[in-house]
Amino acid sequence: MSVITKKTVKDYTELPEGPPYYQLIEGELIMSPVPSYSHQRTVGRVFLKLSRLLEEKGLGEVLISPIDVYLDEKNVFQPDIVVLLKEGKAKVEEKGIFGPPDVVVEILSPSTAYYDLIVKKEVYEKAGVKEYWLLDPNRKTFEIYKNTEEGFKLTSQTREKGKVLSELLKLEKIRNRPKEVFGGGV
Repeated sequence: MSVITKKTVKDYTELPEGPPYYQLIEGELIMSPVPSYSHQRTVGRVFLKLSRLLEEKGLGEVLISPIDVYLDEKNVFQPDIVVLLKEGKAKVEEKGIFGPPDVVVEILSPSTAYYDLIVKKEVYEKAGVKEYWLLDPNRKTFEIYKNTEEGFKLTSQTREKGKVLSELLKLEKIRNRPKEVFGGGV
């Protein structure tokens, strides 16, 4: 019988820099696979939209993976996109982000869906992430969860096309037009 030793932030910080990239998820080192074309295309499009909107309103900044987000001793994630508002709690250092970003955006992939939909979602909720956005390029869905006293609650969603609303970012509407958000192919 083999025993898996749980890892900590200390173990994580001793990993060599650069690929392959790992995340520390509930004390386990999980290698992040190279994202697919549709995943990266979606990340880029959402990043550009958010970056422009936040810059126009002077609300904060948007960062793209890979960047370490230290949430506690057992969890260091590399979300696809993070939003840091000017009045937010997260502290930014050269090494990464310490504490919960205001918004975390994850683009679902078959290899990461379990973590994004269940494990990481629970950790983000407990850590105090205010909004959690999940986008699925395959199903063309866009969901926004707001952190409430009862935990994450789905507050806005769309499939195929429509609009979602971010209460936190005070963005009136973000269109989910498949060609704009998820792209239309090469």
